This record gives sequence, structure tokens and C-alpha cells, in this order.
Amino acid sequence: MLTHPSIVLLLRRHHLFSQLPERVFEDVCNLAVLKRLECNGTLMHQGDPAKRFFLLVSGQVKLFRVTGEGQENLVEIIQPGQTFAEALLFSQARCYPVSASAIKDSVLVSIEGTHYRKALEDQPKVCLAILASMSIHLHQRLKDIDNLTLASASRRVINFLLQERDPRDGQVVLQVSKRLVASKLGIQPETFSRILHRLVDGGLIAMERRNIRILAEEALEAYQQ
Repeated sequence: MLTHPSIVLLLRRHHLFSQLPERVFEDVCNLAVLKRLECNGTLMHQGDPAKRFFLLVSGQVKLFRVTGEGQENLVEIIQPGQTFAEALLFSQARCYPVSASAIKDSVLVSIEGTHYRKALEDQPKVCLAILASMSIHLHQRLKDIDNLTLASASRRVINFLLQERDPRDGQVVLQVSKRLVASKLGIQPETFSRILHRLVDGGLIAMERRNIRILAEEALEAYQQ
């Protein structure tokens, strides 16, 4: 049961819950559980029964799949305020298709899926909000697939920098380790570092630890190698 006022308010403001009648929202909170994960702690394993979905309150959580060869492929980094696994409520999937573990000490709200889905039967606005969220995720996944299958390693890194840059000053702050970024881009960490240093040597970016500044955006977009 959720009782902490700031966490209840965070949940209430999220689009999955903002349109719920007060009584229904209270029922959701009564069945919700606050979970704390230490860094590297596991929330769920790929193949576990999909009974709950989650909202991240603080910290960071990575979603990943493990191949038959034991290789870990990063799917997404969840940031505070984001939900995940809610799409499974509307599919025939009975198991989580990914694993989830904390990459920082994290606090999450765990929400009972079956009860929430029943609560939506008379809430068309919430259903539309969920469909919109799922559509955005689908388009992003399609972009990721195109990037991984059609682009060279250098182009993947450049696309990542251009996508993540702050338009005001061209700054890119890596929120996770370079190893995790490389995994998301489908390249080896040493390849990621080598490409970054090549871009630094070419005068296209400046780099200090996890802070990257784009110096020549047009030249970076046109870069070919």
C-alpha cells in the first residue's frame, strides 16, 4: 500500500493514472507496493510471469535481453518518472520479454496489473493515453532497429550524439556508462571509445569524462567513415 504523499502525487500526475476516478486510484494505491533496489539488484528476469508493471521514482533501471550465448543486449534505460512493462497488460504475453536490474540505487512503485486492467474498462481516456505511449515506444524501437541494421558503427554513434544533444548548447551528458551506451548501439565498448576519440581528433566534438560537446553539428551530420 502506498502512503508516502510525494510518491502518491507522482503516480497521480502520470498519464496512466491522472484520469482515473479518485476511488479507483485509491484502490490502485492500496494494491501498489514500494520497492527498493540496490545498485545491480534484480527486479525481474526474462521469462518471469508478467503480473505487475512499474513506475521508477528515483535511480536508474536497465532493461535487457540475454541471448542464447549469454550475451547481454541493452534494450532501454528507464529514468525517474517513467513506467515500464505496462504494454504487457494488453497483449497475450504471459512472461516478461526482458530482464530488469538497477544501475543505481533505485526506488520503484510496483503496480498490480490485473486490477489496473479491470479498472480501465470504463476509462477510455486512459486507454487512449496508453495507446499513444505504446505508439511512441513502437516508433522509437523501429528507429533503433533501422539504426542497428542499416547504419555503420560510426553513424550509430553520431546519430546517438545528435539525438541526445541539448539544442541550446550542443551538450551531451552520458547518463550511464559508456559500456551501456555501446551495448544499446550494438557495438563493443572499445569501438565506441575509438569512434569518440576519432571525432575529437577531427574537431567535431570535445569530451571530458561523460560530458560531450558538439563543436560542428553540420560537419558531424555529414561525417562519413
